[in-house]
Amino acid sequence: MFEFNLNEHEFKNVHFIGIGGISMSGIASLLLNKGYNVSGSDRGLSDRVKNLKENGAKIYIGQSKDNIKNPDLVIYTDAILDDNEELIAARNLEIPVVSRGVFLGALMKNYENSIAVSGSHGKSTTTSMISKILLNSKEDATILLGGELDEMKGNVHVGENKYLVTEACEYKGNIRYFFPQTVIVLNIDEDHLDYYKDLNNIVDTFKEYLQNQDENSKTIINLNEENNKLILDSVKGELITYAQENFDADYVAHNIKFDDIGRPNFDLKMKNGMVEHFELGVIGRHNINNAMAAIISTFENGIDLNTIKENIKEYSGLKRRMEIVGHVNNATIMTDYGHHPSEIEVTLEALKEHTEGKLVCIWQPHTYSRTKSLFDDFLKCFDAADEVIITDIYAAREKYDPTIHSKDVVDALINKGINAKYIGTFEKARDYVYEIATEKDLIITTGCGNPDVLAHMIVDDQVKVSA
Repeated sequence: MFEFNLNEHEFKNVHFIGIGGISMSGIASLLLNKGYNVSGSDRGLSDRVKNLKENGAKIYIGQSKDNIKNPDLVIYTDAILDDNEELIAARNLEIPVVSRGVFLGALMKNYENSIAVSGSHGKSTTTSMISKILLNSKEDATILLGGELDEMKGNVHVGENKYLVTEACEYKGNIRYFFPQTVIVLNIDEDHLDYYKDLNNIVDTFKEYLQNQDENSKTIINLNEENNKLILDSVKGELITYAQENFDADYVAHNIKFDDIGRPNFDLKMKNGMVEHFELGVIGRHNINNAMAAIISTFENGIDLNTIKENIKEYSGLKRRMEIVGHVNNATIMTDYGHHPSEIEVTLEALKEHTEGKLVCIWQPHTYSRTKSLFDDFLKCFDAADEVIITDIYAAREKYDPTIHSKDVVDALINKGINAKYIGTFEKARDYVYEIATEKDLIITTGCGNPDVLAHMIVDDQVKVSA
């Protein structure tokens, strides 16, 4: 088993293959801060890569065997395939070469209490809620986010060694390598089916993950999610459950109400029987679940209730999570990271309730495998939208697959009675928005590729187009 002591500097020179990813860049920043010599490669010079370079990292654009310059340790991201020449060159050396997941698991052991947020969706929001609370508490936590929080001016904060807060993504079974002291399981859905065989395979991976815990650990699980119940017997430490309106759970949100723009407030029955009232600064019923996980994980780790209440109310969200980008023709342009059918569904339902005009969803499918494997589920998630526009599939790590196309989804949605259109390119989608957008409409771009780029194009290019 790979071991890493953050303070001993056994591996002085650390090289990252795919250093620009949100998680990889965070880890690289942490090591730079701790006095390590960091180098890494990426496909392009993104803002995160530029920031690493400005802070002392040696950066290579493009992946090549020539980038390997006698490192002591190499860390590679999940997007790097086994035939990558830089990875092959690293493996030919007599040094540890580990995946991001393996390294993050080893890193967790350096902290007195690591809090890891897992689940098919909601991870980044929940992690950032926890981070917001801890940043404004007496604790100086180390934080690695899967998104950018304004308060941190990015996705990483290097603090002391008492708390580490991070996402625990299940992709490629990474959670099997994690050893947090506080485990949060938000939900378990069919996802990443380019790696997993089926839901049972995903559940088994979560069970294996829980077997890493010791008897002093805490596992916080949402009982409203049926699939979560399949892993309860695998918890080794203290099991803490939460739910909305289900009093079988240890913590229960009830008396749920919403203000005029959809921000929830609720009473929370605590594990000790006391009832506390909470208000949220973000909209949507689904964010009650995220907030409860953040509230419980910080309260169970000794953070005072007033700090929790104040900061959960002040939390306004991450970039690309129901983020308002601007306005066109007095219509609101928003972007979101949601890419799984259940994420898209709850987001649209939350927005529909408080949208006076048309609700238009522009969806960029992510990977051929996800589009195919969850095809039927995608047909059920757009019901709340008045119009659905689907762009070309964002291939990401996958090669072109001629057996699936965005038009296939559009045709199926039309057959179902949904107002759907295929508009392949961002440029054409942008121009279409200019044609249809009217006052009080809400137009949201969603997906985990780059639909945020489209949202910014719609807003930023309006002057150019109208000129």
